[in-house]
Amino acid sequence: MTTPVWDPEQYLRFADERNRPLRELLARVPALPHPGAEVILDIGCGPGNSTAALRERWPTARLTGVDNSAPMLATARTEGEPTAEYLLADAREYDPAPAGPDLIVSNATLQWVDGHLALLPRWAAALEPGGVLAFQVPGNFDAPSHSLLADLRRSARWRGLLGEEAVRAGVHPPERYLDALVAADCLPDVWETTYRTLLPGPDPVLEWVKGTALRPVLTRLTDPADRAAFLAEYGRLLREAYPAGPHGTVFPFRRIFAVGTRRPRG
Repeated sequence: MTTPVWDPEQYLRFADERNRPLRELLARVPALPHPGAEVILDIGCGPGNSTAALRERWPTARLTGVDNSAPMLATARTEGEPTAEYLLADAREYDPAPAGPDLIVSNATLQWVDGHLALLPRWAAALEPGGVLAFQVPGNFDAPSHSLLADLRRSARWRGLLGEEAVRAGVHPPERYLDALVAADCLPDVWETTYRTLLPGPDPVLEWVKGTALRPVLTRLTDPADRAAFLAEYGRLLREAYPAGPHGTVFPFRRIFAVGTRRPRG
């Protein structure tokens, strides 16, 4: 899968809307093993908006944000949570065990990681007894925003430049995450929500996906003319699928949430 080049400014255009699922995820995290001295890892911290939310919830915790994008980390260090430590590392390779975390959070990251179910037992095993693994991922890969993009990539006009690879690694049904947490000796709390977000302005769904699902495409389309032509065609399809109403454009977005609490040893 193409490794996307991230644009922190574009990603944060809808910061409030992107932060809502994270805040609802954190609201379900139970008490952690070391109150007031928590060790928290934010794997896939992006531009630091998730790390800032963690600081609000746990003001005295030792926070570490981990991401594989240097531009995202640069924004996190300057505009995110200033008291956190930030590490450049890939979620696939990063070993959380030495930190002895009370909480591992991954916010809208695992959908980019092939085979991410295999990470969950390793992350859970790194937790302190009673520690928590919490993550949320988009569950809208069958929605028009993604199916239209996949069809367009496979079309005769674009498949030579873009290939037919999946737009993202994808996610699993909620029950697969529940089973994975149980197998990792965690008490599971798994659910899903479909948000119906009212987006303002012209082509708002296109602007939304420019910050996420479109990143691999925009990374490959280095010729400005090709990029403009693709965005024009995709934008037209999105306007048909998500017509603007009198108050904005309704964008349904399904999210899958999972919180696993590691069972005490013994």
